[in-house]
Amino acid sequence: MTTLLVTGGAGFIGSNLVRMIAHEGRYRVVVFDALTYAGNLENLDGCINGSLVSFVHGNILDRDLVRSTLEHHKVDSVIHLAAESHVDRSIDSAAPFIETNVRGTLELLEASRSCGISRFLHVSTDEVYGTLGAEDAPFTESTPLDPTSPYAASKAASDLLVTSFVRTHGINAVITRCSNNYGPFQFPEKFIPLMTLNAIEQRAMPIYGDGKQVRDWLHVDDHCRGLLLALEAGTSGEIYNLGGFAERVNMHVVHEILRLTKRDESLIEYVADRKAHDRRYSIDSRKAQQELGWMPSCTFEDGLRQTIAWYEDHPEWCSHVRSGEYRRFYESHYNTSL
Repeated sequence: MTTLLVTGGAGFIGSNLVRMIAHEGRYRVVVFDALTYAGNLENLDGCINGSLVSFVHGNILDRDLVRSTLEHHKVDSVIHLAAESHVDRSIDSAAPFIETNVRGTLELLEASRSCGISRFLHVSTDEVYGTLGAEDAPFTESTPLDPTSPYAASKAASDLLVTSFVRTHGINAVITRCSNNYGPFQFPEKFIPLMTLNAIEQRAMPIYGDGKQVRDWLHVDDHCRGLLLALEAGTSGEIYNLGGFAERVNMHVVHEILRLTKRDESLIEYVADRKAHDRRYSIDSRKAQQELGWMPSCTFEDGLRQTIAWYEDHPEWCSHVRSGEYRRFYESHYNTSL
């Protein structure tokens, strides 16, 4: 059975991916995560069993630990999700984004190359393309990189590193770029869980600027299916865009959350806009459809309803995340052994 190393596997997308893989039982998985503020082992509660799914507490900046993990577990393929990903945090301090997203990716590539990893899947974002006008065509894989935030710039740099290792060293690597994800286990600094939890708790819902920014929403389960298809069927050196076919104005999403949580508009609070706030993202996923046979299956309406229900049904998880209690879960359940 093939063994996968999933970096950032205790985060939002990573934990949903690991849960999906564990349910299907086609791979062994080694979760490799530094457990920074967004890494939460409660996301994987019940999955880590030491046989199909194991856990290593480590930072991708530690090449020796990455290499020893790859060797010890006889890892065949890497799915690289570990990243600093919050735009506001990158505006406040860019250095951690350069360290993790750029240098961390370099260390992981070097360790993977030295260990002869047969497949490397690098998970990126549509934010590397910059912003679109209202009438502009969606981003394609050939859209020039034009990042506007330090976060997006760090991801663009890591994408270019991966491409350079394909061309220079001949590693077998694929890049995916997704639109905005949403779904269970998402850290509540992100737009949909923040708005959802604030609505449920009847707190102010802060809206940047005029709230008319447009995002293309992709349910995390559809994203994870796309990642596995890219891992298994993608062509080395290629990039695949994964979008949700669900462009929505931010304020429309807020109004839908208010409707589904039975709250009123008095909770909406407009705040100063984010610096260099991208106006619109839109993804053209035809290449992934044609070459990978991938299509999102969850409509935004169904996905949002299910996501809100999940947060309503998991108050303990939400409480632990907001209070920081989730950080104690690792200490009481796991150690750092390989």
